[in-house]
Amino acid sequence: MDIGVLTVPLGGESLEDALAYLDDIGVDAVELGCGGHPGQDHLPRSEYLDDEEAQDDLSALLDEYDMYVSALATHNNPLHPDEETAQQADTDLREAVELADQLDVDAVTCFSGLPAGGPEDEVPNWITAPWPGEHADAHEYQWEEVAIPYWRDLAEHAADHDVELAVEMHPNMLVHEPAGMLELREATNEYVGANFDPSHLYWQGIDVPEAIRFLGEHDAIHHFHAKDTKVYDAKARYKGVLDTTPYTDESERSWLFRSVGYGHGEEHWKDVVSALRMVDYDGALSIEHEDSLTSSREGLEKAVDMLERAVFETTPGEAYWAE
Repeated sequence: MDIGVLTVPLGGESLEDALAYLDDIGVDAVELGCGGHPGQDHLPRSEYLDDEEAQDDLSALLDEYDMYVSALATHNNPLHPDEETAQQADTDLREAVELADQLDVDAVTCFSGLPAGGPEDEVPNWITAPWPGEHADAHEYQWEEVAIPYWRDLAEHAADHDVELAVEMHPNMLVHEPAGMLELREATNEYVGANFDPSHLYWQGIDVPEAIRFLGEHDAIHHFHAKDTKVYDAKARYKGVLDTTPYTDESERSWLFRSVGYGHGEEHWKDVVSALRMVDYDGALSIEHEDSLTSSREGLEKAVDMLERAVFETTPGEAYWAE
């Protein structure tokens, strides 16, 4: 396993400066935004798609710092009821897949998207309970009428380019937990799998090592985000974890995204890495910094420091003691 970084927090500096800094702190791989919410500061899609000279320059720059690209990132809502919004998200995704193919990058990280609750609705609707009955009907509409037809077509596009679609299980998206992730994969093809980001699972009460083993049994982990979450019980005891308090009002929230090691300790993260080893994941642990209690650089550096003690650098040897 390699330590990687989603470079969005460093978007204010050039890609070369970002790579030099990341190389200096011990990073092996980068995940580059090329559209949607991550933006495209370090990989403007139109400047690289179908441009061999620009792609060669990028390859040379990566080689200079002994880096590789673990994934291209474009997180948006291709199932949005607003046609223009959905079309832009779809373009982002399809072109990201095409660019990943041209750059020899294995995966595109993304969201599943979230439809409206019915064909006449104008805003996405995150259904979290089957009652009242119209909620169950809306959920069925979202899956059967919108998500599955769209994702089947997108999955074929990914297969045509031999690029994996790594879906981040994210609340306020249709796929927000491992069972839903597997449902989408089974309805499409093997190119659809998880960008496993534990931070969104922790506050839902999901056991992360068990979820890794559950999805790993189906070869359904295509990429991994190293990002932590801390649940603050003093708030959660009376307001729960479905918290609409602004992220920047930290003292009032029941949970916060944290740098790796500040939501769960080193022992837990070693369990996470071990679970990934058990399911034969050998890709990058791509650090996503969204900790509002520290700066981007400090958060990245502390995460790298802790992950360096957790990751395995060698392949397992022969289990001589088991013979």
